[in-house]
Amino acid sequence: MVAVEPLLELGLHYEPYALWGVPDYVPEDAVLQVSDLVKPGAIARMNKDIQGINPGAGITRFSTKIMDTYGLKDAGYFFHTGSEEDCFSAFETAVNNKEWIIVPLWKPQFLHHSYQIREISEPKGLLGILDRAVLLLRQDRASLFTQAQLDRLDALRFSNEIIAALDYQVSREGKPIDTVTKAWLSQSSC
Repeated sequence: MVAVEPLLELGLHYEPYALWGVPDYVPEDAVLQVSDLVKPGAIARMNKDIQGINPGAGITRFSTKIMDTYGLKDAGYFFHTGSEEDCFSAFETAVNNKEWIIVPLWKPQFLHHSYQIREISEPKGLLGILDRAVLLLRQDRASLFTQAQLDRLDALRFSNEIIAALDYQVSREGKPIDTVTKAWLSQSSC
């Protein structure tokens, strides 16, 4: 049996979670929660093609359950998988055309930096839980760092909004991730 080294948890970098969202121009009184998608007004206006990402992704598994649980297939909606870029492009194209569209997404993610995406409520808990993104270090490796370095790593606090902005710079502006993170670190108070 292999011994498992204890882990040291450093910082709470951000709290990712899955969501279904709509552009902010979709009125809340028309679509506030997933069950509203089967109401006649939403069915008449909504793009029924829900573009997901790869089949193994958590948001894809969650979305498939939502489709079945809420009877969205019976209402004419179709969920299909594709690449992340397929999902992002479908959303961006729909927004440029002012279409009502559902986007299965997560936070943090760069689309939240560029667009006002309103989360729609899913009261049955099918979208999973709020997660925690932390840095893990094997305790037997902690001695490779000074206490000041460990304290700095533990003090790092991002937010979903900060990560979305950094992701935008890398994913849409084409900046190297090392350049983006170094610039943020040099500007942050950590």
